[in-house]
Amino acid sequence: MKKTSLISGFYKLPLEERLKIVGEFAGLTGDELALLKAEGSLPLQLAERMIENVVGFMPLPLGIAVNFLVNGKPYMVPMALEEPSVVAAASHAAKLAAARGGFQAETSDPIMIGQIQVVGVKEPLKAGRNVMAEKEAILDLANSVDPMLVKLGGGARSLNVKVLPSFRGSMLVVELYVDCRDAMGANAVNSMAEAVAPLIERLVEGRVRLRIISNLADRRLAKARVVMGKEAVGEDVIEGVLDAYAFAVSDPYRAATHNKGIMNGIVAVALATGNDTRALEAGAHAYAARKGQYQPLTRWEKDGEGNLVGSIELPLAVGTVGGATASHPIARICRKILGVKTARELAEVMAAVGLAQNFAALRALATEGIQRGHMELHARNLAIMAGAQGELIDLVAQRMVEERKIRLDRAQEILDEIRKEQN
Repeated sequence: MKKTSLISGFYKLPLEERLKIVGEFAGLTGDELALLKAEGSLPLQLAERMIENVVGFMPLPLGIAVNFLVNGKPYMVPMALEEPSVVAAASHAAKLAAARGGFQAETSDPIMIGQIQVVGVKEPLKAGRNVMAEKEAILDLANSVDPMLVKLGGGARSLNVKVLPSFRGSMLVVELYVDCRDAMGANAVNSMAEAVAPLIERLVEGRVRLRIISNLADRRLAKARVVMGKEAVGEDVIEGVLDAYAFAVSDPYRAATHNKGIMNGIVAVALATGNDTRALEAGAHAYAARKGQYQPLTRWEKDGEGNLVGSIELPLAVGTVGGATASHPIARICRKILGVKTARELAEVMAAVGLAQNFAALRALATEGIQRGHMELHARNLAIMAGAQGELIDLVAQRMVEERKIRLDRAQEILDEIRKEQN
């Protein structure tokens, strides 16, 4: 039978039937099928209600970054990711920071932006005035969609109108500014935008197209600051970090990797707590380019005493209620480990983690190089890929590191050698 991925009603099939079809398509073994659907802390029944076409799980390691002190409060920070050295690097940076009081962090109000696009408006400026004249009615209508959010102190706060030129002609964009409290806010903002769209359409005599949240959450910023004492990190390291930072400021190619390292930490915390990693990435990178050239999200400088001072500022639209943050059992446990009470507190911790991760990466790059610690941990992954189990994983990895030959083929050779030695 010819292979095809054109399957009508795939989503309607029972999970076992979907899994059977995928297994036949890909030639999966019985063991591979069993691994796919092996239940852990997330039951299959719940997974099926979180996304579509579920056939199993893709587990990631969950680590804990220690030593974090943010605004005087100690934190153990859950981080879910596959990349080695990230958790260890963040923990070490946090330990150095703790000697000088840790991280100081703050956030702005949790304001998200909903955009309503209107096309075919004959007199955009006049239409914009019509919208602003009915501002209160529009906000009241938006808030009627989510009375619980309003009761909690949130809701639509204000709106703005802008006219944008485009290759399709001028368009009018109405922006709702919504205080989302402890939610990320996508569902609330999108619902509000859809609710007010018919009224806006009548006011401007145009056609509404998009009604959607913006992930450039530049009114929902998180900031953190840290002082790394010169006695703890060393003057040469400080100079190296400053040189690395100058490189990122001057070159967007370097800045992209600089910011990727920051997001290593932030996204790992977001994933552990059930937050939308794609929204965070989109917002952070758009914010980095807001001045016309892609720039680093952190800033590094020396104070009058010669200490290294770092700061970070970026949009962090995260939530502690709703979505996977509430429905995923591990996300709930991670939030309990973290001990955050509000979305703003979570964002402050995440900003501190991003700053710590950035320092650790720049320190490694400017001194021994990024590969030393990274490859030591990567060696264990290669040992596993070669077939090592239990204590053999560490033995194979250790020998590769000693030889400075961290390759899969060498891992397989070493594993064979050790097995022969043991027999």
